[in-house]
Parts: sequence; C-alpha cells; structure tokens
Amino acid sequence: MAYNFLACDRGQAFLLPPDLRDWLPQDHLAWFILDVVDHVDLAPFYRAHRDDGHGHPAYHPKTLLGVLLYAYCLGVRSSRQIERRLHEDVAFRVLAANQTPDHVTIARFRARHEQALAEFLVASLKLCAAAGLVRLGVVALDGTKVAANAAERANRRGGRPPAAVPAAGRRAGGRGPGPRQAAKGAHQAPAP
Repeated sequence: MAYNFLACDRGQAFLLPPDLRDWLPQDHLAWFILDVVDHVDLAPFYRAHRDDGHGHPAYHPKTLLGVLLYAYCLGVRSSRQIERRLHEDVAFRVLAANQTPDHVTIARFRARHEQALAEFLVASLKLCAAAGLVRLGVVALDGTKVAANAAERANRRGGRPPAAVPAAGRRAGGRGPGPRQAAKGAHQAPAP
C-alpha cells in the first residue's frame, strides 16, 4: 500500500538562493534590531579598522552589533552561546546575514570595542524608548547587610512536636491513613 506523505529529501538543493527576509515574520524583534543598527552612528567602530583595504577582511560591525544587541535582548551573554545560536536560531542567522562568526571573534569584538559598545547600547536604548518599547528610569538597589541569627537553635524550641500534631503517616487533609498504612494495619492483629 502506498502512503500519501510529503517527500522528505534533506539532500535537495535550492533551485534559487533563499531570501533571508522570508525566514522571519514582519513584526519580529530582529527587524527592529536591524533598524536600530542602521540608525546609530558606527564611526567609533570603523575607526578601529584600517581603511586602506589591506589585511584580512573583518566582519562588518553592523553584523556583530546586530547579533550582540539581539543576544542581550534575549539575555544571552556568553560568546559560546551566541556562536551556538548563530548555527541553530533563524533570527540570529538573519541578523548575521547567514554568516557564523566564532566565539573568539565575538569576544574579541566586545573587548576591542568596549567603550564604543557601551555608547552604542545607550543610543539603542534611547531609540527603543522613542519607539515606545521600553521605559527609561532609575533603578536603585539597596545593599544593606543586616545581622541575623538564623541558627537552628535560635529558630526552634527543643523537644518533640506536641501530641496534637497528627501522625506522620497520615495523609494531608485529615482523611485517615494512606494506602500503605491501611495495608499494614490489615495484616496486624488488633491490639488488646
């Protein structure tokens, strides 16, 4: 008997190159991240690279900034986790233009552009606030340490629990013994 299944040919090559714009819905956060990267001044990132065309080509700062900003939005900070997401997550692949920088490249980019990256994050937060995505404000944390005695002897009074506390073998809700206790009691002779 022939089954009516859709073909599953994982070796099928694309007839035309895939369009990255079709991979995500129009309202996805990744598209907003790309708009933010396009509107922020990237001159501090360009200054760190040679402008004469010599040397090995580097990843474009827009590529790495988009990936880093999206990763920070998701709470992913580890360069190894970002590298793994570049291979597995469609949104990361769209942001990186289907390129896969390794974790060392990501970590060195962060270290090399630390000050420019901090300014970029502030500028991107201002753009997000202007778009109504976030509220900017002040968050205050209190780091006061309070001395306390949390030792076991300080919290408990000695002795056994009072007799009013039901036996430990009884089920919650006061409905009598559980199935094991009932089974035990059935095999024992009644007490005189």
